[in-house]
Amino acid sequence: MVNLLFGIHCHQPVDNFHNVVNAAIDKAYKPFIKTALNYSSFKFAVHYSGWLLEYIKIHDKELFNLLKRGVDNGNIEFFTGGYYEPVLASITSDYRKMQIEKLNCFIYDNFGQKPKGLWLTERVWDDAIVKDIVDVGIEYVITDDYHFLSIGVEEKGLKGYYLTENDGKKLGIFPIDKHLRYAIPFKKTDDVLGYVESISGQAAIIFDDGEKFGIWPGTHRWVYTGGWLDRFLSALSNNENIESSNFRTFFESNKPLGLMYLPTTSYYEMGEWSLSNRAFKEIEQFKKKSQKAGLSLYFDKYVKGGIWKNFFHKYSESNRIHKRVLELSNDKMLNSDKQYADCVMRAQCNDVLWHGIFGGLYLPNLRDNAYKYIIDAEKRKDELMVKDAYCEVKDIDFDGYDEVKYSNKDLIVIFSAKTGGQITELSLKDRSFNLQNTLTRRRESYHDKITSNQPKNSEGGISTIHDMPLNISQKMKSMIKYDWYDKNSFIDHITDENIDKKNFENCSFAEYGDFANMAYVIEEASNESIKLKRCGGIYKDRKYQTTIEKTFKIINSEIAFGIDIETENRSPLIYMLELNLHFPNLKKVFLNGMPIDKIDNMHKIKYVHISDKMLKKGINIESDVDFELLTYTVSTVSQSEHGVDLTVQGQTLGFLFQLNGKLSINGRLIIG
Repeated sequence: MVNLLFGIHCHQPVDNFHNVVNAAIDKAYKPFIKTALNYSSFKFAVHYSGWLLEYIKIHDKELFNLLKRGVDNGNIEFFTGGYYEPVLASITSDYRKMQIEKLNCFIYDNFGQKPKGLWLTERVWDDAIVKDIVDVGIEYVITDDYHFLSIGVEEKGLKGYYLTENDGKKLGIFPIDKHLRYAIPFKKTDDVLGYVESISGQAAIIFDDGEKFGIWPGTHRWVYTGGWLDRFLSALSNNENIESSNFRTFFESNKPLGLMYLPTTSYYEMGEWSLSNRAFKEIEQFKKKSQKAGLSLYFDKYVKGGIWKNFFHKYSESNRIHKRVLELSNDKMLNSDKQYADCVMRAQCNDVLWHGIFGGLYLPNLRDNAYKYIIDAEKRKDELMVKDAYCEVKDIDFDGYDEVKYSNKDLIVIFSAKTGGQITELSLKDRSFNLQNTLTRRRESYHDKITSNQPKNSEGGISTIHDMPLNISQKMKSMIKYDWYDKNSFIDHITDENIDKKNFENCSFAEYGDFANMAYVIEEASNESIKLKRCGGIYKDRKYQTTIEKTFKIINSEIAFGIDIETENRSPLIYMLELNLHFPNLKKVFLNGMPIDKIDNMHKIKYVHISDKMLKKGINIESDVDFELLTYTVSTVSQSEHGVDLTVQGQTLGFLFQLNGKLSINGRLIIG
């Protein structure tokens, strides 16, 4: 007799589009629970992130009542976790406990259960979390079997649970069986149950995404219309060799398999996704060589990619969001304020911080949601601390270089000394919106697969997301472009008269300066003035000493700027000031009365007006020196669980000025 421990994990990012959440409920979450409760002998666990449970309680009382019925009948065991689904290892100790306790209370208040099990977000394991989760009443968690296999544990020894400890705190760990994770619900029922029956051990363990049961491509038809789930549960209920059990019952009735200490890791695919494009290609090449040499078994065990936190290195946008939230969560004086703490916890939602087949960094609306709660926390902080305008110099993003953070009643503006003296945050407090929420176009490992169009085959069922071909049109292929510098604002370029919209958009224009992605020095930072300077060069036949000094003065919602350039080079060149701006809906944005994405270029002007009909804001950018304007729409091509997505990220504007040895520009950026 083997125990089947079955669980589903259901999550939607905080404030995700309601039509997306409703579709997940109608196609996956509700039909699964409805079907499962038709089989009284089927015991299973559920984990719903807190925001999703709250949404269901308000918007789908039928599903909420079904969950109650499942608990009352003894079918359902609720697992807890962070209420807003943070990666627990990425947030502070205080907030770890606050997040878990909030979901514990919700589950107890609404379903009468005190959870003993915890769903580990993205199965990101780190010993540092053990003490905190045990302190809030957790007795066991879920990881992948990969966590164990990667330290040499034999697969056949993973059919139960282990104990671990940290700081003297004991915790149980259930390893998910990868074979079941890839088989359910994609393989035939007989194949799945045959594998479960073949297990010689205590338990077969599966705990996986509820979205696999209706949202993943082709699964609704396969699981419900085609009857896979009914066939599976019917066969399971009539199988005398398999007993369906809840995790709690199993944990209380069975001894652990032993003591185990796990490495800092997540599931294997996450380790690959967190690698740089170069490193990902190297590990794939190594994998192919291992297969040819008959060493696949050892590769799967001992070769791994990065860790989840590598995303903060891979994507500066992810790191900025994470470190802004960390900055706010470390303010212990404010954490006791419920409104402030709730904003911080919402901003800790994990999806926006990473990207693979899943993850949401490439989705502008998720980044908007994160910044909304960052800005709302800042506004609450202003109320509690009775702060007006202030200027701080500190290393917010932990890159070893200071940033300048300026805040007043209208704006939060952050300047990065490391990356070209750029503005990396331009947040509007009255709209809780960051106009600088842009994304750099990067080379991703799956781009090669997109352009090669080499589909994989799946036999004996339907394809998983990992097997789906990435076929796209030639037009979309042509939109895959890459940047060699971070796409923020007030970026300094030295180029020539050959620059045009095409090579600007392709990021292939001539660059003679070393200013766009190099460090500036903070010369002054106060409420009155912020100055950044770089003594660099223009490189042609030799290096020509060149200095750029940028001065900013911020009053209310106006940023006055001065740019002074001096160079030894006397031949005519072009200085281009680049701004990248993010809007909630580019179709509702106009430049000088024209749709902004339809503008080609404009000559000899001193003023542009951008109107955002959705934000109900206008942005005036003016200069005392004539300029030419080049502009293009920034789009990214990314992989997701739905295939390949083309996503509009914002608008790039290039202001071109003639440079003949010396140039001084005085201008204003006014938001009203």
